[in-house]
Amino acid sequence: QVQLQASGGGLVQAGDSLRLSCAASGIAFSTYVMGWFRQAPGKEREFVSAINWNGGSIYYADSVKGRFTIARDNAENAVYLQMNNLKPEDTAVYYCAADQWYTTSYERGVDIDYWGKGTLVTVSS
Repeated sequence: QVQLQASGGGLVQAGDSLRLSCAASGIAFSTYVMGWFRQAPGKEREFVSAINWNGGSIYYADSVKGRFTIARDNAENAVYLQMNNLKPEDTAVYYCAADQWYTTSYERGVDIDYWGKGTLVTVSS
């Protein structure tokens, strides 16, 4: 049974910080590229960040570069997203994702192996 459980969302003001966590079970965690996507109300899901098998390659959407930091702890089967200087446009449900490969299709959310349950981040102005 594969499970990806995201947590850490909440209601914050612009400029505040949040740290999202995603705990994985049922997979060989270190063999998966882990990432975060988000979906705002009325919008399609969009890519936020990804980190490869051992953290050697990291990717960020332009909109979050310099503000968000992704990290993973393979011993804990967990991936994190530290979000600093949050903006109202960051408001969305954030989803944890797992896939065996990072390709040009990954950032489109195409053929992702596993999706976690989302955690809601709301940023007020």
